[in-house]
Amino acid sequence: MQNQADRNFKTDGGPLAGRVAVVAGATRGAGRGIAVKLGEAGATVYVTGRSTREQTSDIGRAETIEETAELVTAAGAASGGRGIAVRTDHTSPEQVKALFDRIRKEQGGRLDVLVNDVWGCEHLILFEGSFWEQPLENALTMLDRAVRAHLITAYYGIPLLVANRRGLLVEITDGTDYSVRPAGVGYSLAKVCNIPLAAALAEQLKPHGVAAVSLTPGFLRSEQMLDHFGVTAETWRNAPDPHFRACSETPAYIGAAVVALASDPDILAKTGQAFSTWRCADEYGIRDADGSQPHWGRYYASIKDGPESR
Repeated sequence: MQNQADRNFKTDGGPLAGRVAVVAGATRGAGRGIAVKLGEAGATVYVTGRSTREQTSDIGRAETIEETAELVTAAGAASGGRGIAVRTDHTSPEQVKALFDRIRKEQGGRLDVLVNDVWGCEHLILFEGSFWEQPLENALTMLDRAVRAHLITAYYGIPLLVANRRGLLVEITDGTDYSVRPAGVGYSLAKVCNIPLAAALAEQLKPHGVAAVSLTPGFLRSEQMLDHFGVTAETWRNAPDPHFRACSETPAYIGAAVVALASDPDILAKTGQAFSTWRCADEYGIRDADGSQPHWGRYYASIKDGPESR
């Protein structure tokens, strides 16, 4: 029997119809999954990133913001959702300001959901060697993109949320606590920072009716991770990593989590908290693309000594 949460957050009814969202860093992975689900839920979604059909980023992958925007519009065909691609380097205050100036003009100043998902540093993660034996530039770039870019984006985007006296800011991160991540010092610092950033913003935003939370996926079946393991979205169960086979999730799962949070009429009561896709599955009944409910927290606790975090 379908539970109430599942009925509430089916996107064919367009629970976010008429709302305006920005997904910063929506070229691929979690950002793309979030943008598509927001569009499916009826939102107009500004899809930003550095990779376009005319100009790729230093990552050098084929995914583009135009492709994401087209997927958003296709997903929103029944609900009125649509995607708008805007090339933006979120480490540039001038470009970020121009983005939100455009939204202010095109949407009459309206902004309901701001998702900070800028990252693009997978190729900089090194598991071999200590911090001082690795290139310093790797860690500095992670901080530039995962912290500085998020601060810039929040700085220019928040005034639109505040002006509307409602809305949600979501900091996408890795984990729900301050523990050391296995990917090293730079990675740990970059990802941990997003959690107190959301909490600190929540304190200042709450009087304006705006909520801020951090949100983590579990073991994500992103395009880059599928390529890393030499599998596809259809053959992922053949991946060599047993944990990936046992409890990974698609980007649609974190997308469903953002839709659930943005649709929650009591989200202000939860502002400042650190969410995960598995917590959203427990609280809202969200499901992954195949109808499953992966629970990385429970799985991780079963195989490791430590808290339920990545």
